[in-house]
Amino acid sequence: MNSIVKFPKAATPQHPPLKATRLLDQMRERLRYMHYSLRTEQTYLFWVRWFIRFSGLRHPKEMGQAEVEAFLTMLANERKVAPSTHRQALSALLYLYKEVLCQQLPWLQEIGRPSQSKRIPSVLTRDEVQRVLALATGEVGLLARLLYGTGMRHMEGLSLRVKDIDFDRHVIIVRDGKGGKDRVVMLPQALVQPLREQLNTARALWTADRAAQRPGVYMPHALDAKYPRAGQSWAWHWVFASPNLSVDPRSGIERRHHLYEQRLQRALKRAVAQAEIHKPVSVHTLRHSFATHLLQAGTDIRTVQELLGHSDVSTTMIYTHVLKVAAGGTASPLDTLMPAH
Repeated sequence: MNSIVKFPKAATPQHPPLKATRLLDQMRERLRYMHYSLRTEQTYLFWVRWFIRFSGLRHPKEMGQAEVEAFLTMLANERKVAPSTHRQALSALLYLYKEVLCQQLPWLQEIGRPSQSKRIPSVLTRDEVQRVLALATGEVGLLARLLYGTGMRHMEGLSLRVKDIDFDRHVIIVRDGKGGKDRVVMLPQALVQPLREQLNTARALWTADRAAQRPGVYMPHALDAKYPRAGQSWAWHWVFASPNLSVDPRSGIERRHHLYEQRLQRALKRAVAQAEIHKPVSVHTLRHSFATHLLQAGTDIRTVQELLGHSDVSTTMIYTHVLKVAAGGTASPLDTLMPAH
């Protein structure tokens, strides 16, 4: 009779013990240990605070599936939040229970997630892009041209460092994009001189900071500990540096950050209104338009996928749905009955 040898399961890796005593501080500590972005940290803390207030200021340890489902039901039925917002709130609460409170409870897997809606992206025509960009001036106008000309995300453009623009090879290195991935995009020829002028503006701010002996710019992934003076170097300075100093929300250090992200959003909203474009347009619409116009010009979809930084080509395929109808490949049956005059 053959005996079956059972090997022990590999131990689940444990996080280091939390030093903070207050719940929200513990969650903040865990998120930072796991290298979550500041925006994710702020979002998760927002949902946890709301959950606690909604539940009568009770500690999450005293609550469970019923309270979590009641909170999510309120969001869906009373607040009418979108499925993506619903999923975001659920993800924050699951992170709280699993990673902070270390509760591996069966009900955590039983809570249903709303299915994600597949939306056709809003896309501007070439003429509409030209009209909008003509009305966007200054630094934010240059940033808008950069996002449309490269397909970068809003924060990828704002977070651009001097060292990541390669004028000789006409490329831009996008560092630590969505999912922590790097990629290479083209440097539009039309933006070479404007970007050189922008660097002159940024260098004046960098020179003033060095003369005033101010702290260097923010460095990701604790690089400031490994390279203490790198944050003060010109190479690491922001291309779109803010003219004003601000306090780092994590370290409390006053330093120079990149431009405030709302600046481009507001400028774009004004430009769209002035151009009399009656479509839902956001900063991300520039990225959608970049991808669609490349595909219209015959660019291979795999190339577009790489430029956008998509992990799966199925994500990039959404832009082909826009083109299929817009290209006029399928005629409406009404046109066979009522030909256009």
